[in-house]
Amino acid sequence: MSGGSQGLGKVEVRLKWDPSPYGEPPRHLDIIAATYPAEDPYGRPAYVVHYDSRSPDGTINMNRHSQTGMGFGFVEVMVLEFDRLSSAYGRVMVGVAIHQDGGPRTFGDISHGGVVVVEGYRQLIADDFSRVAEATAATVAEFTRDSAGAWQVRETIRGFDSDPMLFTAEMGGAQH
Repeated sequence: MSGGSQGLGKVEVRLKWDPSPYGEPPRHLDIIAATYPAEDPYGRPAYVVHYDSRSPDGTINMNRHSQTGMGFGFVEVMVLEFDRLSSAYGRVMVGVAIHQDGGPRTFGDISHGGVVVVEGYRQLIADDFSRVAEATAATVAEFTRDSAGAWQVRETIRGFDSDPMLFTAEMGGAQH
């Protein structure tokens, strides 16, 4: 799926899930973005953005974060401003990881989980994680620059069996 001839501008990744049942430790999910240099789009990320950080230039940041879900729709939101992102970067991978501090959890253990990627009112990607029910982390979207410099998006729902720290290193590796 592409963002049209002009490419993508300001995109939001929105995440939702229900809180844990009474008496269980909180379920905590996080949106994670890894930005890769244009000259090495499958190497090490230039930087990673998650709940505790933002990009050095402020073009990728979390403007809403939840540690428990709330059951009130999308409770975590990451904003990516591709129209302002430096031409030094050629690829951004976005994924979701489940914190494992309350015991092993997979997407199958998360009630009413879901992620959407939108640009304005246009939905680019939507998923409920059912395809990766046995995974503890998953990639969601790959954003790349085309030859004209315009940003495009491709859905990349792919499960991983990783904690959030390991996932940040794995999520952007070459696929297939």
